[in-house]
Amino acid sequence: MRFLVIALKGCDVQFNSFFDLQSRMEDIDRMGDPLAELDKVVDWKAFRPILNKIRRKERKSNAGRKPYDVVMMFKILILQSLYNLADEKMEFYIRDRLSFSRFLDIDLGDKVPDANTIWDFREALKNHDLIDRLFAKFDKMLADLGFQATKGQIVDASITEAPRQRNTREENKKIKEGEGDELWEDEPNRRSQKDTDARWTKKNDKSYFGYKNHVSVDNGHKLIRRYEVTSASVHDSQKFFDLLDPGNTSSNVWADSAYQSEEAIEALKESGYRPHIQRKGRRGRPLSEREQQGNRTRSKTRSRIEHIFGIQSSKAGDLIVRTIGLARASVKIGLRNLAYNMNRLAYLLRPPRAAVGRG
Repeated sequence: MRFLVIALKGCDVQFNSFFDLQSRMEDIDRMGDPLAELDKVVDWKAFRPILNKIRRKERKSNAGRKPYDVVMMFKILILQSLYNLADEKMEFYIRDRLSFSRFLDIDLGDKVPDANTIWDFREALKNHDLIDRLFAKFDKMLADLGFQATKGQIVDASITEAPRQRNTREENKKIKEGEGDELWEDEPNRRSQKDTDARWTKKNDKSYFGYKNHVSVDNGHKLIRRYEVTSASVHDSQKFFDLLDPGNTSSNVWADSAYQSEEAIEALKESGYRPHIQRKGRRGRPLSEREQQGNRTRSKTRSRIEHIFGIQSSKAGDLIVRTIGLARASVKIGLRNLAYNMNRLAYLLRPPRAAVGRG
């Protein structure tokens, strides 16, 4: 990164910024900057052909500020996903943190994208339906680096909450019946703040409102290979077969008891998979000791996907999608899955000694 020597006009104090900041960056590197590590392992330029699909409004003249580089803006969204930052906070931290500035190759004198610019770019990804393509591009990078999907796959889903809506019973009824677009037609400002795609669900007797992140993870590398975003009310089993990756080198499939049914087991076998799905007891028919032992054995592998949800939560905190609608939620959640994979790759490429006791 290039730094300028800054002199305060009219003052006797002069800051040798180049040397001060260079020394500080060396200290950051010595302590271990995860963003510097991430920047090295990801081929960011490879995303440019996809990102260039974003069509910018034609400029009437060459005057004015040029658009920000699309790769830099994409890196901002990855940073935002890693640390779960709102657009305004993201703008602040780019200005405030040297590690963020260096990761984005932004110098002290450079313009920093504001919160509106960040929002506009993420909206452009949605409008051009690019998240799936970016995710698939990185999955191809992983394969090229030797991280193919191996040793079977694990399927599960996690809930992503959205701000809870304060609707009347009649309004909620219309939303459930698919008539939400007809509500608040005479109140456009209120309508713009209403999420009619998010839904309620219960987990462990606790109610949640929002969306679900359905994922398939390869057992070999703990990388997310496929994902689907739905409203929270969609049962995990409804996306089961959509998530299965036929490219995995093993036919083993692990899942929790939410995916257990005779139909699912038979369908998996007919498709050439070997199911390892947690069994569940029923009223009047508790699990036998052998079935309980089988659950414990399967859980040792299946729990690896819980580690991923835990890492996403501990790294960035519990994600709340503060956007409106399924399309925007899909972008936010898709970016978080992609950011996890990038971060996981950085870990997988660390020297063995640095990886002891982790992963």
